[in-house]
Amino acid sequence: MIDPVAIQVGPLSIHWYGLIIASAVLGAAILGTREAKRLGEDPDVGWAILLWALVAGVAGARLYHVIHEWDFYRSNPGLILQIWKGGLGIPGAIAGGGAAVVLYTRAKGLPTARWADIFAMALPLGQAIGRLGNFVNQELYGPPTNLPWGIPIDAAHRVGPWTNLAAYPEATTRFVPLFAYEAILSLVTLAAMLYISRRFAKRLFDGDMLLIYLMFYGLVRSYLETYRVENWMIAGIPTATWLGLGGFVVAGALLWLRHARGWGTPATQPRTHQEADETGSAGKPADAEAG
Repeated sequence: MIDPVAIQVGPLSIHWYGLIIASAVLGAAILGTREAKRLGEDPDVGWAILLWALVAGVAGARLYHVIHEWDFYRSNPGLILQIWKGGLGIPGAIAGGGAAVVLYTRAKGLPTARWADIFAMALPLGQAIGRLGNFVNQELYGPPTNLPWGIPIDAAHRVGPWTNLAAYPEATTRFVPLFAYEAILSLVTLAAMLYISRRFAKRLFDGDMLLIYLMFYGLVRSYLETYRVENWMIAGIPTATWLGLGGFVVAGALLWLRHARGWGTPATQPRTHQEADETGSAGKPADAEAG
């Protein structure tokens, strides 16, 4: 297995998990910058929103994980803030980051739905990259498997019945790499969203891509939960499944309803501010439609 510490300089340890999460944020931010430009928004505004979304997203992700594993953290409160050891729940990250985007854009008078779409387009790429950190930390895996892509998990990182090394020897037992499944499905989600946002651009409303993302992620997360043990349960069903299926149904219903009723601002691609200024200075109205 990979040593979780990438670089050790005296007492300072730089963990692979942190480097991978930073790479995920950077990759998502670059894609978000391209989306902002495509939609005629100022990328610098996006970077300002990102700072707040990151803080709120990490806090939400950690809170979701700690609640999920409360029996463990109740006995080990000193580990709650040690996020470099892993333990970030995507549903919490979406909730926290989403709240930050809404609050910031509302406070600054920015188009909330459009910026939500920009961040939603970037999320799947960040998830795909970030899930590689779960491999380093030996987390987010499923049951034992004979599939050729099964991965080893050492005794210290096993849960549930798989801690029985007599039944599941370390040397020969391999597990389903759920983190890899989610990473691949996140890339599929990204490809689908890129296609939809371009192919149906003239029919979309601002906010539609966020709803489409929630539908895709809801299905993916609900499917992956069927592999996990020691889930956070509500009424005998994993909480993430409730959230995933609920998100799919609610987002799908809103998507259908807002188009059936015409509720929304068309997400047609406007010109950038620079292009609008140039057009205005050339003697034409700055808000004239392009042919």
